[in-house]
Amino acid sequence: MPVPVPRQRAIPAVECGQAPAASPDSGPPKEQAAPRTHPAENPATRREKARETTTEKRENPTDTSTGTHTDTGTGTPTGTDTGTDRPRSARSQSAAPTNLTVLLIEDDPAGSPIVPDLLDQAGKPIRVRTARNLTEAGRLLTDDVHCILLDLALSTPAHGNGDAEEEDELSVLRHVLELAPRHAVLALTSSSDAERGAEAVAVGAQDYLFRDELDGRLLSRAIRYAVERKRSDSAERRLAEGRVRAQENRRLERGLLPTPLLAGSPLRFAARYRPGRSRALLGGDFYDVVRTPDGTVHAMIGDVCGHGPDEAALGVELRIAWRALTLAGLCGDELLGTLQQVLEHERSDDEIFATLCAVDISPDGRRAGLCLAGHPSPLVAAPGVPARLLPYDNNGPALGLLPGARWPRMQVELGAEWSLMLYTDGLIEGHVGEGRERLGQEGMVEMVRRQRAEGLRGEELLRAAVNEVRELNGGELADDVAVVLLDRTA
Repeated sequence: MPVPVPRQRAIPAVECGQAPAASPDSGPPKEQAAPRTHPAENPATRREKARETTTEKRENPTDTSTGTHTDTGTGTPTGTDTGTDRPRSARSQSAAPTNLTVLLIEDDPAGSPIVPDLLDQAGKPIRVRTARNLTEAGRLLTDDVHCILLDLALSTPAHGNGDAEEEDELSVLRHVLELAPRHAVLALTSSSDAERGAEAVAVGAQDYLFRDELDGRLLSRAIRYAVERKRSDSAERRLAEGRVRAQENRRLERGLLPTPLLAGSPLRFAARYRPGRSRALLGGDFYDVVRTPDGTVHAMIGDVCGHGPDEAALGVELRIAWRALTLAGLCGDELLGTLQQVLEHERSDDEIFATLCAVDISPDGRRAGLCLAGHPSPLVAAPGVPARLLPYDNNGPALGLLPGARWPRMQVELGAEWSLMLYTDGLIEGHVGEGRERLGQEGMVEMVRRQRAEGLRGEELLRAAVNEVRELNGGELADDVAVVLLDRTA
């Protein structure tokens, strides 16, 4: 039968004034009933016997008579808590489990100065495990350990393998920090070596303590402080990493937004873009404007169904493909048919489709060709002429719905001076008031007419239009919104 393991507390609490004496008729406390070291033994002998007992328990962690696992280095079965022999299942009905677990790494656990009981802020015992080297520490460093107490005087076979390594005096601490990057670490040093403790904090420990000036209250407070500081440091690091990732994503998304190619064109360009995703710069809507060498200005706006990151990526692919095909000389039905092939190869699901509106404005700026693929018709306005929608009778199917579909190109007259607004359905599908009524195309046309009558043009007009749609909706719009405005003045 295994030899009973003495408790870490060398002196019962009642003898050191930490607990009241038991009542005479209540029987002797269990701590006093446990086998004790003979008083004639000197301290060295007691430490040697404690070491032997600890080693035996470490080699035989399972008590064959009870079937409970013994916590290595402390002699405490995992089924029971320090200070009581009641099983955990029975004890849990009357008391909460231990909050904090501490791993002590020092090469002489039997002679450890960590003798007093350690209590957390709620007055519950702090469980202590002991390890003589980093190899044992690695086995005992489970998820329930909150803090590590490391003796900086730990001898440097750092891994306990007997290989003397030429390392600096804080190499053990560096090994521990590498072994347990998410745990709080308290460094123990002598009062004559405060500089080494400060260096330990600079390397990564949460704090340092003088091992020859420790008491239970001081150490308990230091452990709680170290755990909270580690949590705070970890939270700040995660927050900083999140900010860096967000900045990188924003730079990436901003780089994917189009830069219009209108050099040499008399047309004025303005755009407004609001993704439906929270804290995103890019959604499933996409647009672009380019001028080809013959002087024709090509403009496009589209909408991939959905507004998540996959749809945003597909929208960028379609925009880039449209620009490349346009600069290569494709137009109208031929261009849209090629875009449909790109969509069919790049989409992640056969149900995904995209609507698109494409216009090509002649070099003289007086007429334009219009192709619609399941998309709302553009709005056009001119001085003295109220805003209106361009014809959409020949609206073809959305890209990705019908194999071999055709998209007829309509010719429309614009005149000498005009404003042409392309938009996605996010601008017209917002609610109006508290009911289920939506703004719709007619409501949008009336809104633009009123805003133009107030003298709004260009960026100001688009800003006012998007803001008013949001106000009518009672808050942020659920869908992506993209609006492009091209103006020609006489």
